[in-house]
Amino acid sequence: MNDPDQIKLGFLIHDVARLMRKRFQEIDNEFGLSSAQWRLLFGLLKADGMPQVRLAELLEVEPISVSRMVDRLAESGWVERRLARTDRRVRMIYATRKARDACSGSRAITETVHDEALSGLADDERRILIDALGKIAHNLYDAAAEEPAVIVPCASPAPGNGASA
Repeated sequence: MNDPDQIKLGFLIHDVARLMRKRFQEIDNEFGLSSAQWRLLFGLLKADGMPQVRLAELLEVEPISVSRMVDRLAESGWVERRLARTDRRVRMIYATRKARDACSGSRAITETVHDEALSGLADDERRILIDALGKIAHNLYDAAAEEPAVIVPCASPAPGNGASA
């Protein structure tokens, strides 16, 4: 690994992600949610509910941090806790209609940030970049024997899982 470009790869990916989160926060004043709270909501909307432990894994934080975040989001009407159908000891977290509506509204912000980040790149360069990053993620998931935990903003809930109002 003597290639200077390879050495910079991790730093560039980290910096780009940080700058995109920061830019999203700068534009999004309406909802007042942190980037971690948005990621939590996007994860819930993608899966239509999940245990707090899984949310902690997705966000790469300690379960107690997720618990506090969920407490704040529940108090503000963004999420709700329900007992799991299969194991009454497990609390599932679900996004509310307020969260789904806000997610729909955040699409324009996301598009703005993406357009800013990708300005100056031709369409084929954009596709190559996205494909290459996807391959890198896939390689690292395989190496770690992990299931991909990609959080897609405003993803539709899994079929058959009705979210609450």
